Amino acid sequence: MDKALELRNVSVVRNGNRILSSVDLDIYRGENVAVIGPNGSGKTTLIKLLRGDIHPYYDEDDPAIMRIFGQDRWNLFEVRSRMGVVSMDLQSMFHSDTKVAEVVCSGFFNSLDVFRNHTLTDEMLVAAREAALNMGIEDLMDREIANLSLGEMRRTLIARALVTKPDLLVLDEPMTGLDVVMKSKFRAMFDILIKSGVSIVMITHELTDIPGSVRRVVMVKDGRIFADGPKEELLTSGRVSELFGENISVESTDGIYRMHLVGDSIE
Repeated sequence: MDKALELRNVSVVRNGNRILSSVDLDIYRGENVAVIGPNGSGKTTLIKLLRGDIHPYYDEDDPAIMRIFGQDRWNLFEVRSRMGVVSMDLQSMFHSDTKVAEVVCSGFFNSLDVFRNHTLTDEMLVAAREAALNMGIEDLMDREIANLSLGEMRRTLIARALVTKPDLLVLDEPMTGLDVVMKSKFRAMFDILIKSGVSIVMITHELTDIPGSVRRVVMVKDGRIFADGPKEELLTSGRVSELFGENISVESTDGIYRMHLVGDSIE
């Protein structure tokens, strides 16, 4: 299988501190992966690295390899059209009076609106309507985002990421702030996307966020890959307790995993 992402000995250094350290990671095209770990473990830094927002640490004596879609060198705009990213940071960057249709269509230009120098073709408009329909927001296209619920805004950002029909959809903590009912609906929605052929990499620290269709888990701790393997093997009380450094009990029902601190009630 072709690799969508290939990292070898990749580190990220900020202010003299290693945020990521000697990361080796392969993600294949068509693969669905959950990247989990405690807050501050380096998960979001990994996403920024893949998006080209930050660059790997360069050491000529200990070189790193970073290939995206099989290329050592790439056009940043092309990467961002082939890798749709939905993050909490992005949600706060749009002006409150921006309309849903403008947010969705901005995905074609990797911008925060549709500006005068942007030209929307008929093909783009059809793709935007299709993405909105798939996310169930087709009736919201004329609404300003200030009037959206949290769940509606997340669906809007996912539609924005899908308009270019990316090879990979990267979701950075997509269910943060959602209630238990909405989380269930989002999991079902991601399962439908996966079955339709969309490849997903989900970043999260909550086991309940992981859709049933995601089979592989990558654990990140202290800026390193802590473990990588099948979900059933890694999402155990022992391994998750090691990952978070706490005594944690893990339970699963119908393929959905939940964790709680021993002595606490289940979340």
